[in-house]
Amino acid sequence: MTRSRWCALASSALLAATTLVTTSAATSTAAPVRYESESAAISQGVVESNHAGFTGTGFVNFDNVTGSSVEYTVTAPTAGPNADSLTIDTISVAATPVAINGQLHVCGTKLCNQYNKPIQLRGMSTHGIQWYANCIKPASLDALATDWNADILRISMYVQEGGYETNPRKFTDLVHGYIEEATKRGMYALVDWHQLDPGDPNANLARAKTFFTEIADRHKNKNNIIYDIANEPNGVNWAGIKSYAEQMIPVIRAKDPDGVVFVGTHGWASLGISDGRTETDIVNNPINATNFMYTFHFYAASHQAEYFNALSRAADKLPLFVTEFGTQTYTGDGGNDLTYSQKYLDFLASKKIGWTNWNFSDDFRSGAVFKEGTCAGNSFTGTSVLKPAGVWVRERMRTADDFPTS
Repeated sequence: MTRSRWCALASSALLAATTLVTTSAATSTAAPVRYESESAAISQGVVESNHAGFTGTGFVNFDNVTGSSVEYTVTAPTAGPNADSLTIDTISVAATPVAINGQLHVCGTKLCNQYNKPIQLRGMSTHGIQWYANCIKPASLDALATDWNADILRISMYVQEGGYETNPRKFTDLVHGYIEEATKRGMYALVDWHQLDPGDPNANLARAKTFFTEIADRHKNKNNIIYDIANEPNGVNWAGIKSYAEQMIPVIRAKDPDGVVFVGTHGWASLGISDGRTETDIVNNPINATNFMYTFHFYAASHQAEYFNALSRAADKLPLFVTEFGTQTYTGDGGNDLTYSQKYLDFLASKKIGWTNWNFSDDFRSGAVFKEGTCAGNSFTGTSVLKPAGVWVRERMRTADDFPTS
């Protein structure tokens, strides 16, 4: 069953009464069957169905509603040749991305779910949590998970610029909290070690080891954690980034053997293009590890043909995830180039390459999805609180990937 169908079931089940409503008609003694072909979203009340053995209009009743499953009965005048009621056995209504896909892993160049099927995750990146923590709270995360239908939350923790290095305990605890909030809502939590200046990740190697050792140890039993160990390496060649990754990945593996790791590419995660290099640096000298992906960033108003072509060439050779993109210029500001943005997203969808958009805040720049002042309140659903870029990316997130399970 598709994810959207599960969502309909889940939202209906949560509202359903638990008492069984019956008619005077006899109840079928037939064995329970799966009910996966209804022509309308299942909810308590009247429903029209084309399920085999039950054609017509009936009344749906829910029993034994839990957080992950529900049993329900359809009672109708025409529930088949010899029965007026169809009893349905327990099915899962855990409609969240994590409940469906489980522990992820890298298979070839794709990110795959627990059924070994390639999937595309779509979601949002926070702004720096040292500045915009007020934008990451229950109301906004509820909206992200249920109104936007996001699959993944990228937790952007700057290392410098007033971030981690100023108070490691405070920022590590903030990240712990955000991971728990994403987990409650069934989203994947992408832990972003947002090193930017200095651009060489080796400059923060000791800090990174300390931070990721604790994060991986605390959350190793969760199945929704992804580790993004180098945001936008710059001023460093590919060999230096590779060396860093080959030191950091074992640190995480020692605590969380199954967690997927992301590694930023050179030239501000541009596959080297912003440094005058290309993806061949990586293709010819790949990281010596498994279950990891390389990251790519783009800002559509600035990064066009040369960057898009590099992404296109690399997509069939390297496992990639777009951990940051914007519809504006590389500063996260200015006008939106929605045409080129759509070109990128169409390509990413065709290749099942996941993405997180920058950024889930009310910063004054055009790349922040919320209008200024929004985060002071608790209203985050719908489009009235969004800037144009926010309206655009929300709409594209709401049409979620049809996560395959078989």
